[in-house]
Amino acid sequence: MSQIKQANEILVTMAGIGVAQHQGILRTLLGSCIGIALFERKLKLVGLAHIVMPDSMGRCQPAGKYADTAIPETIRRMTELAGGLRLSLSAKIAGGANMFAHVSPNATNTIGEQNVAAVEKVLATLDIPILGRHLGGTAGRRMVVEVESGAVQIHVIGQPVVPL
Repeated sequence: MSQIKQANEILVTMAGIGVAQHQGILRTLLGSCIGIALFERKLKLVGLAHIVMPDSMGRCQPAGKYADTAIPETIRRMTELAGGLRLSLSAKIAGGANMFAHVSPNATNTIGEQNVAAVEKVLATLDIPILGRHLGGTAGRRMVVEVESGAVQIHVIGQPVVPL
């Protein structure tokens, strides 16, 4: 089945960040990476980052690649789009799968788990509550964020769509 892309749809690729206000769709595909959707409900403002690694270790480019740089950069872009207004943010996160469980079924502290821990730590430090999670497992997923309502859907092949 083909999919029609809307004119106001933003595909957030690996290490990417997308922001939108009032309307549109933000989407990303995730495996061990984390998709983090930040919401400012009163302003109908959404940011979506596709985080690949837990820690930048001092590297700053690309800002969307690492949990410790992607979240502050997403907030900066959202604040800029809001004209500098102070934001009251909440988050929903998805991803963190162990995509290679078939190779190493007893692996611990996988990159997916490290990414989840790093994202949760940064959000806690910034006092941003996590309102929804769809994490772990062994399958990739698509995260779709509707800007106007803030609704998030998670699509995993062969499973029903999960509202987050």
